[in-house]
Amino acid sequence: MNFDQRLERAIERGQRQREAESREQALRAMTEEECRNIHSKSRLELSEHVEAGLRKLADYFPGFDYEPLMSADGWGARIRRDDLAPGPAGTKGLVHFYSHIEMLVRPYSPTRILELVARGAIRNKEVLSRSHFQQLTQVDVEGFREVVDQWILEFAEKFSARA
Repeated sequence: MNFDQRLERAIERGQRQREAESREQALRAMTEEECRNIHSKSRLELSEHVEAGLRKLADYFPGFDYEPLMSADGWGARIRRDDLAPGPAGTKGLVHFYSHIEMLVRPYSPTRILELVARGAIRNKEVLSRSHFQQLTQVDVEGFREVVDQWILEFAEKFSARA
């Protein structure tokens, strides 16, 4: 690598460092109320997308019950179903199988992030446990929507393979 290439890389590193420092200053400069407003607006958009996606998933797999979630843990939705099946060969009785997926947008916290969490189980076995977050100054709701879609599709694929 010649001197010119090393010089260009040094300049690029300096520019990235300056951009990171300016983002950090912007985060500190945002008031608490501005952060809460951004979080609230993003949470509303994202929780509506979660609800719509999980409703569609429940329509494709009969037996799932849809339930909106609003709790201290966050806002979102859940679908779940209970199945009964014959026990293993040589045993009497039925075995209870539980399947569900839930997605929540966590409440605002002093860390100033927007966080989405998902948990899912198929036939009593956990198959999905994910978390995705971004700082409020850099929130990309469209990116979160893509993550929601990806997680729902992943669950649907796994459920259709095991059910």
